Order: sequence, then C-alpha cells, then structure tokens
Amino acid sequence: MQHSKRHRAILEQAKLKGQVLVDDLAEQFQVSPQTIRKDLNDLCRAQLLTRTHGGALFPSGVENLEYEARRQIAASEKQAIGQAAAELIPEGASLFINIGTTTEAVSQHLLAHNQLMVITNNINVASRLRVYSGLEVIIAGGVVRASDGGIVGEAAVDFIRQFKVDYAIIGVSAIDADGALLDFDYREVKVAQAIIANARHVILVADSTKMERTAPVRMGHLSQINTFITDQCIEPSLRQICADHDVQLIEAVKR
Repeated sequence: MQHSKRHRAILEQAKLKGQVLVDDLAEQFQVSPQTIRKDLNDLCRAQLLTRTHGGALFPSGVENLEYEARRQIAASEKQAIGQAAAELIPEGASLFINIGTTTEAVSQHLLAHNQLMVITNNINVASRLRVYSGLEVIIAGGVVRASDGGIVGEAAVDFIRQFKVDYAIIGVSAIDADGALLDFDYREVKVAQAIIANARHVILVADSTKMERTAPVRMGHLSQINTFITDQCIEPSLRQICADHDVQLIEAVKR
C-alpha cells in the first residue's frame, strides 16, 4: 500500500474507532511497527491525530473515550442505583433526565415503563428510549457537547423552563461534605438548576465515588433534593443533612 493511501486508511480507522494501535496496524498493513510509528508521527505533526503510548487518538474522540471510561467507574453500583431510581417512577409520569453516566443507567431501567413523558438534554438517553412505543421522548435544543452528547447552553435552559414535570433524575460530578452539589461546566449547571426548579420531586443519583471528588461550579445543595440514591453513603455529614432536611436516602447496594 502506498504511503499516502496508508495514511488515509489509518485516519479512517482512527475516526471510526476513536483510537488506533501500532501493533494492530503493523499486522493489518504488513509493515514493521517502526513504519507505523513514523506514519503516526507524521499524522500527529499534521495535527490529524493525537499521539499516545502504543498508538494514537482521533482528536474528537479523546473526550468520548474518557466518557466511555467514566461509564466503567462503579458500573455495577450505577446499575443498582439506576434500578432503585426507576422503581420510584410510576407509570404515566413525566420526568426530566439530565447528563451523566448514572442518569443513563436509570434510563436503562425505564424501558419496561409505559406512558412516560421523558424530557432530556442527554442525546444518549434520547437515543436509547426513543424506540420504545410506551415512552414519549422530548429532547432539548442547544449546543451539543462533543465529550458526552449533553445539550447545554441558554437555549436548553429556556426549553426546560417550558415544562413542569412530576420527577427529575439528576446527576452531579461531585458532592462536597457540606452538601454542595458540584460540576465542571457552568453551562450544564444552568440546565440542571432549571430542571430542579421545574420538577415536583427531584431524585439525585450519584455513586459513592462522587463523595470523594471535587468540582468548581456549584449546582445546588443536597437539602434541595427530595430523594438521594447512592450505592453507599460514605460521608456521615451527608447522611445528617438528609435527616435534617427530610431528604429520603436510599442506599442501593447492601453491604
């Protein structure tokens, strides 16, 4: 295969898969690993790929791969949380679902429900639910974030404010010991705040690793939540906040 044709083929694979590996490409194209490394270095110098140890990433795929990795963190705990949250949603309800790997886990457990109206700013949730006839899916408009398929920005905020729903399923990036709910993107926070303000019952879903992290943007406070579902509440101060403010605490994983 000619040099330029191999470059194009490598780029196509990287675009499709998000990443390529030296050893796999060397075997596929029947050339030495050194030749592939030179190809990848050439493509990276042209800013068409991003070099990694053992391979390269397609630039727009870097954040998506990070999001896929986040899906694997506490994956079984997220599934337990998702099932517990879905059990709280009655047939015929209307609900918001926002961005996050844990809220996506909730959506998986809603597939057997009927007559639900689901309003979401999460493309992944909308794609999963849209094919089920018992579910009406409404998706917000706005800027689509490449990293995770979340729809953010003022247009999404304005869209959310048109509704008043029975339930909201929200996730966060971090929960501080003082009960602050935190995230990284102020645009996402604005949408989440609109969701909280326009739902009659707010369900926060967050695995226990979120209690060990921090993030710079304040979304709200645990006392604003009606139900907090986690695998295990490892922070005593959060347990006390739930007791003091009549927040239902559900620990989905039995220890």
